[in-house]
Amino acid sequence: METLKGNAGAAPVRTAVVGFGISGKVFHAPLISAHPGYSLDMIVTADPVRAAEAARLYPDTRIVPTPEALFDLAGDLDLVVLGTPPLTHFDLAATAMARGLHVVVDKPFVTTAAEGEALIARASDAGVQLTVFQNRRWDADFLTLRKLLREGALGEVRTFESRFEWWRPEGFGNWRDTAAVSDGGGILNDLGAHLIDQAIQLFGAVTESYGETANRGPDPDGADTEAFVSLLHESGVRSRLWMNGMAAQVGPRFHVAGSEAGYTKWGLDSQEPALAAGMTSSDPAYGVDPEESWGRVGVDGATQPVPAQTGAYPEFYTRLAGALRGEGPLPVDPAESLEVLKVIDTIRAFA
Repeated sequence: METLKGNAGAAPVRTAVVGFGISGKVFHAPLISAHPGYSLDMIVTADPVRAAEAARLYPDTRIVPTPEALFDLAGDLDLVVLGTPPLTHFDLAATAMARGLHVVVDKPFVTTAAEGEALIARASDAGVQLTVFQNRRWDADFLTLRKLLREGALGEVRTFESRFEWWRPEGFGNWRDTAAVSDGGGILNDLGAHLIDQAIQLFGAVTESYGETANRGPDPDGADTEAFVSLLHESGVRSRLWMNGMAAQVGPRFHVAGSEAGYTKWGLDSQEPALAAGMTSSDPAYGVDPEESWGRVGVDGATQPVPAQTGAYPEFYTRLAGALRGEGPLPVDPAESLEVLKVIDTIRAFA
């Protein structure tokens, strides 16, 4: 494994974040700036309002208007984080890697599995590290469910239901509302990349997949705003996954049926709204779910609350820092995100 170029002991990873929309502003910049293993050296945004906001929040960070301006300064960096729309990921990542920079790509990685395979090959040829920001592996509820499965608390799991649902009839207010499927748009690519990844992490490789998509948005030619996915895992577990930005009443976040007990959890992880509200990941309250939002385990008539594990998005960057210094694996193997894309490609071919 290649280590940081010019690495000297515990020197921070010199990092640039490309894009300062939801991804860059809410997730990457706060997590990187709060992590002692990194320095947030540059933020790239052409939007003057976003540039002013980035300069206010990070006065010691250089704000540059274009990726080209960033790449001209590649010698001052170790890592580039892409928080841009999926259509841009391949070219930006390939350019960064050609300049010897390690790359974090936001999900859904790239627009197709073929692009993912090509990008992984380029990273290998360039001798740099490439990973995908699958931050939902560190949601509090996901960590809690994984602990229950490790402990055998549910017996043999038979079905796994998972939902990302909101009531947002006005849309998400960003590229998700307008990007075509061919550009990596649609809720299946966007949120499906999280739900499919979580299901594979919990229950293993997929042998069969089926999906349905629908466009309920104002543009009749737009990408899907609603999707359903059914996966059969090699383990025998059946996963059923729902994604919907226009759900007037949402279903449970998780509903898991096992031979001995079930587990049901309502409500989404708290880390995104906490970061959006300005909470830092070093705050003792960060990632802590209140007791009223804990899931319940057991059988009907005899269920009990399960204390939630602490949500841990910073763990992604902790593991990445170690990987870049040759001290452990990447937080997310891009080959795993490639498998997610293969599932999405298969569903889109028949949905």
